[in-house]
Amino acid sequence: MVGALCAGAVAAVVFGAGAGAGVGAGAGTAATDGYTVAAEGRFAPPTAFIPSAAVTYDQKLVPAASWIRVRQRTGPGGVTTVDLSVTGFRPGQSYGAYVHQRPCGASPADAGGRYQNRPGADTAQAGPDNEVRLDFTADAKGAGRADVRHDWGFRQGEAASVVIQDRPGAEGVRVACFTVPFGWVTGLS
Repeated sequence: MVGALCAGAVAAVVFGAGAGAGVGAGAGTAATDGYTVAAEGRFAPPTAFIPSAAVTYDQKLVPAASWIRVRQRTGPGGVTTVDLSVTGFRPGQSYGAYVHQRPCGASPADAGGRYQNRPGADTAQAGPDNEVRLDFTADAKGAGRADVRHDWGFRQGEAASVVIQDRPGAEGVRVACFTVPFGWVTGLS
């Protein structure tokens, strides 16, 4: 039973609906505080008996039962900070991590492409000003942390997961994925 609990993930949405900010259906009222979305989970392989929102595709780099937390804070005007914390990863390993468009699935490709503030197939659109990049290196105990701040927020339904790669950069291999219920800024298209 304890093992089954370790495989699951917990997500919490805390919002004091911000100026033009929305989380879920019917949100987007005219308060000014912004909102926070926080999700955490334990990684499990896609074939686990108890499915998890945190999926590992390579247990040598992201072992089953390793932990992840992702928090999004969006303030007035859509200014957004995303931070990531992990434990139990391979010590000394550098990882790439990016917000992706779709939820995680049994295959690493299920998460779709990277979220881009200005979408486009042109490789010139890729970059730290247009994507949410959370690269980190696990310390001697396997813990890592990263955060990024942008002056823009997510569009509704277009940011759904954080994909972890075996190294930073465009050429990394997807080794894990965490489905996150990201909020959005209303009025974006």
